[in-house]
Amino acid sequence: MVLYVLMLLSLLFSHLSVAKTIHSERSLYRNILVEETGNLRCLKFDEKSSQSSQSCMYIYEPKKLVFNYTKLVFSSLLLIEDPKKVLIIGLGGGTLSNTISELYPKAIIENIEIDPAVIKVARDYFNFKESTKVTAKVQDGRIFIKRAALKKQQFDWIILDAFNGDYIPEHLLTKEFFEELKSVLASDGVIAANTFSSSKLYEHESATYNAVFGDFINVSRKNYSNRIILAGNKSTLTQAHINKRVSELTPLLLPYGVNIKAISQMLHFTKNNHDWPENTKVLTDQYSPANLLNF
Repeated sequence: MVLYVLMLLSLLFSHLSVAKTIHSERSLYRNILVEETGNLRCLKFDEKSSQSSQSCMYIYEPKKLVFNYTKLVFSSLLLIEDPKKVLIIGLGGGTLSNTISELYPKAIIENIEIDPAVIKVARDYFNFKESTKVTAKVQDGRIFIKRAALKKQQFDWIILDAFNGDYIPEHLLTKEFFEELKSVLASDGVIAANTFSSSKLYEHESATYNAVFGDFINVSRKNYSNRIILAGNKSTLTQAHINKRVSELTPLLLPYGVNIKAISQMLHFTKNNHDWPENTKVLTDQYSPANLLNF
């Protein structure tokens, strides 16, 4: 009898853990799926890949962030305070936009997403919130940056999140693009790029960031495939300043599940500590075999 009950419970829990597809469509660019597993709702771009979740939310705890890389993005706030103009390239489910808007309700946040279907799914399934200050625009990220540069726009915080787990568009990884990006970054602003922590691309990407921005900061956890690159900000980051910001940010970020104290201990400064060969080739518009290098 006990064995029978245990078998029933096992079957029940295995059933509960199976993902249920609540939306699927083929957009101009990709397969889009929204799946639910218990309290977890996720946006996926490729039904064949187990690593393809772009954005996830806890249905009953929508404020709490799911992904570690999303939490690491908030390491940016150790460098900047009270960002007034924020640019996010790559919307996903809109998690970053929603969180930043709640933290800084006066900030103007522009979300750039190439796929209109993704924006609609973010609105319909992930509570993506828009307002007079928070907007979403259908456009290629690089085209937006080129036009922003012509308009002499400046952003305090630029987040590059056009990353689907195993691919970043090649034209968003070149020296020329980073130079365009630098031209729209405020003098004390910061770029936070979600990218790879391992693969042959790592060295080329690091060399390219260094060629444009000089020394930068890697934010990563051991044995995780993602890293956040913090670049552009020229402020001298002392331990005293980090401690001060940790103290200020801890109560603000706690409701989102972000342990900023732990994250502050994951900063790896490249100054005098380049972990790529000096002769590493920089990625350019003419030389950008990003997909071939990503393995």
